[in-house]
Amino acid sequence: MKSQQCFILVSALATACVDSFSSQGAFVGRSSALHSSSSISSSAGHVTALRMDLERDTTLEFSADVARRSIDEILEANRKTKMTIDEAEAEHGMPWKTSIDPKSSFSEAGEDLLYMPFWEWQLSFMKENLTNLRVVKCTNEKNTDFSFNENSKKKARIVNICATSDEYRKIRMTYYDAGDGAQVFNSVWYPDPKYNLPVLGVDLLAFNRKKYLAIVDFQPLHSEEEEHASTFEHLLEPIKNKYDSLKGKMSSKFYDETQFFSQQMLFARFEDEKVVDQDLFPAFKQYVKTHLDLVRGTEADTENVSQVLDRQRAYDSYSAERDPATGLFAAMFGADWAHEFVYDFLFSLSETPKEVAPPVMPPFMGGGGGGPPPKQGATGKGQHAQKAKQPAFVGAGRR
Repeated sequence: MKSQQCFILVSALATACVDSFSSQGAFVGRSSALHSSSSISSSAGHVTALRMDLERDTTLEFSADVARRSIDEILEANRKTKMTIDEAEAEHGMPWKTSIDPKSSFSEAGEDLLYMPFWEWQLSFMKENLTNLRVVKCTNEKNTDFSFNENSKKKARIVNICATSDEYRKIRMTYYDAGDGAQVFNSVWYPDPKYNLPVLGVDLLAFNRKKYLAIVDFQPLHSEEEEHASTFEHLLEPIKNKYDSLKGKMSSKFYDETQFFSQQMLFARFEDEKVVDQDLFPAFKQYVKTHLDLVRGTEADTENVSQVLDRQRAYDSYSAERDPATGLFAAMFGADWAHEFVYDFLFSLSETPKEVAPPVMPPFMGGGGGGPPPKQGATGKGQHAQKAKQPAFVGAGRR
């Protein structure tokens, strides 16, 4: 049966490749190829089953790799929409000018939501600078909609936009508004896998307008900077050096900044909100611009697309497993939605576990119900040996 499945799948993919093999050297099959055989088009479950069958058979290692990449790209293509970025933003009233909580200080003072200028600037930058920018639906294979959710009773809401371009396989943006209780802006930029480059991760959080946390980083896919197609930390160092407030160090209680972060990560915990406008906003803009410059200045490598995509997949799997924001989302929007949101949207290349541990919201997110799971001893050396569960803030990628 497995051989027959492989034959059907490879035949369908071959049809897709004839019509749409990209100049980048990666399979970009269209949905018509998948639907050309009723044996594999009747449901998304067949696609998942075929992927699992192929990957379990070591004798089909090459075919499995090609099939897995192709299926992922076909599914991604099926989620594309004709909606423009402007339409996707306006669909849920963005940019929000007032908080969902009418009693918040933002609403009472008529102020912009804290990180809304970051959202607006990034969207404008994307529209002005990215090539062939287009919207991707915020859904999974079960057609769960992640573009917006709201808890009117607890006065919290979340909005998401996902996009793709010639430079980036995926750019996702999230804004979470819970009045003074929490304001969050999160964005992750995954370069097209023809570029062996770090992921740009952004996490900006504010709680009760008293405690602020910011992380902006070129997050490495590999353990050594030199393993990427281009080195990048020398580009970030002069930017970081301008802002003493963003040179903080992670607490070793929760984090090991030698793993999954660059040496030039912007990190800040602060209580003075003025830091947001004075330092964080200009530094954020410079990091975003530099990341796009890095992508455009790096020669594409079409022969190693699968290896880079595998590293992005490992990045997503690691991140989804350890993201403590699951607890926050579960408390506000329900455990099932939160689980799918993390595994199928925030980190959409991750492997969904068969059994899911109850979500825990760490104290720094206002949970009061305990922190992240205790660290486990690491075995061996290097990034891949690290097994401690270290939290990542609201979905920014951590491998």
